[in-house]
Amino acid sequence: MSADINITNVSKSYNEVVALKNINLTIDNGELFGLIGPDGAGKTTLFRILTSLVLPTDGEVHIGELDVVKDYKKVRRNTGYMPGRFSLYSDLTVEENLNFYASIFNTSLKENYDLIKDIYIQIEPYKKRRAGDLSGGMKQKLALSCALIHSPQLIILDEPTTGVDAVSRMEFWELLKKMQKRGMTILVSTPYMDEAALCDRVALMQNGKLLAVDKPQNIVNSYKGSLFAVSANNMHSLLSDLEKLDNTKQVFRFGETIHITSNIESDNQYIEEVNKHLVSCGYNNISIKKTNPVIEDCFLALMDIETEDKDKAE
Repeated sequence: MSADINITNVSKSYNEVVALKNINLTIDNGELFGLIGPDGAGKTTLFRILTSLVLPTDGEVHIGELDVVKDYKKVRRNTGYMPGRFSLYSDLTVEENLNFYASIFNTSLKENYDLIKDIYIQIEPYKKRRAGDLSGGMKQKLALSCALIHSPQLIILDEPTTGVDAVSRMEFWELLKKMQKRGMTILVSTPYMDEAALCDRVALMQNGKLLAVDKPQNIVNSYKGSLFAVSANNMHSLLSDLEKLDNTKQVFRFGETIHITSNIESDNQYIEEVNKHLVSCGYNNISIKKTNPVIEDCFLALMDIETEDKDKAE
């Protein structure tokens, strides 16, 4: 089975709740593709449709030559799925979980050991430990091993690093890169914007819609306007005061600073305007520095544009 994916006009509604709105997306065979967005964006619903666990209300999905509705049995045999919540058997050991999932696909841990070796060797010393007693990072590696045990061509991972420490997150993405080199197509969703840069391409999602689909760097390069990081002595009220500025498009909290985007070409002129405005508001210890946008800035800007378009339509 080729693991290229074609999603055409897919929508999904749960009674009055619209989870997906006319999604059109193509993912190439062997690509590491990311769905980036906050909780409720529609990432999990789309993944459940791709794995034939949920039927779309409208539209079609094909994985290679297979229709995910008509050919769901073949799709499942060739797909590895790791849901967002840890869903293995907590009372079974690491080894027992792997043997159980291997048996479902008429294979064995011994037969497919090489497929999961890079991952499994990190948890193999604990193979007799119950899955429920593992750390967060080890649980994720066990879940990934179980998703790979039947040698799938497509891997779908729903927020695999949520709640995992920074070191385990980095190790997990290194494992994904190794898997991709074997020719697997990998779809991964995440709420962490910094993980977007690790994908070949990403789709930014919000409220069941695709806001942008491109290579991470292309999305960053498309950011319009000059971006500045601002801080001052009273960060609590700084956001609302910056929103009153002329020649300013977007104002967002960003870590320990507030990011603002200028509408004018002269950076120096804009910095002077911002500084003058903040001084008049009684601020001191003012810092205004031009900075390069990252994927999170682009996502927030696209969300802002979508909100403006929605308001105009209403």
